[in-house]
Amino acid sequence: MTPSVTIGEFSRLTYLSVKTLHHYHEIGLLAPARIDSSSGYRRYETTQVPVAQLIRRLRDLQMPLAQVRSVVEAPDVVTRDETIRLHLDQMEAELVRTQEVVASLRSMLTLAPPPLPVEYRFIPAFRAYGVSDHVDRTDIDPWCESSFGLLGGIAGQQGITATSGATYSDEFFTEDAGQVVAFLPVAPAQPPAPGVELIDLPAGFFAVAVHTGPFEDFDRTYGALGSHVAEYCEVAPGAIRELYVVGPGDVPDPADFRTEVCWPIQRIPTPKG
Repeated sequence: MTPSVTIGEFSRLTYLSVKTLHHYHEIGLLAPARIDSSSGYRRYETTQVPVAQLIRRLRDLQMPLAQVRSVVEAPDVVTRDETIRLHLDQMEAELVRTQEVVASLRSMLTLAPPPLPVEYRFIPAFRAYGVSDHVDRTDIDPWCESSFGLLGGIAGQQGITATSGATYSDEFFTEDAGQVVAFLPVAPAQPPAPGVELIDLPAGFFAVAVHTGPFEDFDRTYGALGSHVAEYCEVAPGAIRELYVVGPGDVPDPADFRTEVCWPIQRIPTPKG
């Protein structure tokens, strides 16, 4: 017969408080082996200790209770380990992003930003393969990964070497959700491709600045370029464009990313003096 212990003793064995054990029982995550019908006292078997310890570690890793349940109730070891592995991958990605944000904040505290070089450029109209959608700002990373993965696959199949980019509507910034178009320039007579649409981007004048490094610092480049445009240029209607000269599909280190931010302006300003 498997030894059993009271809930208090089980709490000491597992480092889970009695209150937590009660909660796990109520939601059906970790039920006691038996409950005394007269007293209502809960008793746990010692074979439940490893399960309780696994739950505690998963919760220490901030795994949601729904995912913890899927681990505990996994039909086999392979399914259980895959669920844990996916969560660890997600945490590692979040850790990398946290480190990048910390590095950005430290640079803001200790380093004065250098003057931002701004170039004025006329970009002719061009045709492109496009993926467009109304995107919530919180979903922009997975949306970009999916959209540019699709465009990158087509570029590889067709031997297209053009620089991909994206346009962002004003609402994307002002309302935290808006129209975003990922594009890959193609020849004017390029035939349609599966999963994308053929779009025509209009010609226009732009103030252009290069953002170097991870995307967590994008707001600083936007702030500096937008301030420059407000001071020296006449803003034109239209979406801001980003051109991914060197992006995630080109190099593994975000520090090596190079993105051209193109701010629409009415005309190239006349130099003063």
